[in-house]
Amino acid sequence: MLPPSTGQHRAPVMEDVAQRAGVSHQTVSRVLNDSPSVSPKTREKVQQAIVELGYRRNTAARALVTRRSQIIGLLANGMNEYGPSNILLAVQEAAREAGYFVSIAGIREVSQEAIAESLQRFLDQGVEGIVVQVPHAAIPAMLQELNLGVPVVVIGTAADGSLSGVMVDQEKGARAAVQHLVDLGHTKIAHVTGPDGWIDAAARVAGWRRVLEQAGLEEGPLIKGDWTAASGYLAGLELAQNAESSAVSAVFAANDQMAVGLLRAFTEKGIRVPEDISLVGVDDLPEGAYLVPPLTTVRQGFEELGRRCLEVMLSQLESATTPQTAVVEPELIVRASTAPPLH
Repeated sequence: MLPPSTGQHRAPVMEDVAQRAGVSHQTVSRVLNDSPSVSPKTREKVQQAIVELGYRRNTAARALVTRRSQIIGLLANGMNEYGPSNILLAVQEAAREAGYFVSIAGIREVSQEAIAESLQRFLDQGVEGIVVQVPHAAIPAMLQELNLGVPVVVIGTAADGSLSGVMVDQEKGARAAVQHLVDLGHTKIAHVTGPDGWIDAAARVAGWRRVLEQAGLEEGPLIKGDWTAASGYLAGLELAQNAESSAVSAVFAANDQMAVGLLRAFTEKGIRVPEDISLVGVDDLPEGAYLVPPLTTVRQGFEELGRRCLEVMLSQLESATTPQTAVVEPELIVRASTAPPLH
């Protein structure tokens, strides 16, 4: 009779792969490290043995030997929103192509305690560097105070002290959106902004104001939002209620989600877009092209942002250079939600 099984089996190791493939331990190591010195035929044999045995590389043991974990920490906020979630995916994809794994931590509130706790978990994992995707004005100072000891790249801001930064030129995108409205002939342009403290929101307000000042126009109403469609809807109701007295003929919304809320409010109140009021957003939501009317917006280039972020991080890891800034150019996408004013 066979002894009862304990249900425990030894995991295959590199020597097992070498024996199955009929090659040396060193050859297996070369295949795992993608060395060009291995012939295609030998590489195929080793890879087949890996699949047949279910071999899994011991990254923890490898990290002890090489002192390289191939892990990058990514601290993020607002992962349920289109912009932040797409930046996260872009960074992940760029990291994967570079041979790195991304460990993600999300925070709901921007506080020293929440940030310090998340970053300490990254350090406990032995991450080689940290990307911080929390574009809040308080972040650079918080990170400087923590003195993490690994390269840090902050998304949404320029280099600051010991920190590198990767950003979309948000003010330039806002200027393009508002200048488009001015060129159409609009003279009273409202802005629905993001919440206080957020770098992107402040930059878009600055861009809106700069274009109006250069055009010799008075500022239209500035209405506080919070990035959500619900806040855009409330802003739309406020603008609709004061439509006759305010004479607003165009609205620049700080993101597409708030623009969606504005569009709903205008529709309910019988305000036609773009005949009665033109509307521009930011982010280029995929659904924006299928709204009625299709939404004019500012595309931010999230894929390029992710790629540039990894380029800066790898540069910091490989040569410990001084902090760098990488800037991604936005693009105005004109659709049917903007038109010259009727009167």
